[in-house]
Amino acid sequence: MPTYAYRCRECTETFELLRPMSESGAPAACPEGHRDTVKLLTTVALTGAASGPAVPAGGGGGCCGGGCCG
Repeated sequence: MPTYAYRCRECTETFELLRPMSESGAPAACPEGHRDTVKLLTTVALTGAASGPAVPAGGGGGCCGGGCCG
């Protein structure tokens, strides 16, 4: 289940909820019980080794990026 971040507009508390994607747009009360909250946009950083062939650095970017310009 994904984690969603929210901020309370009354007490400015930021909190997270673990909920199904089907409930991502549902209202969420803050831990203090306030109902005026807004869902925050969050980013996810993916790190680690990817499966598949490695892409060499600095190559394949068209004429000047691929080294075909003399």
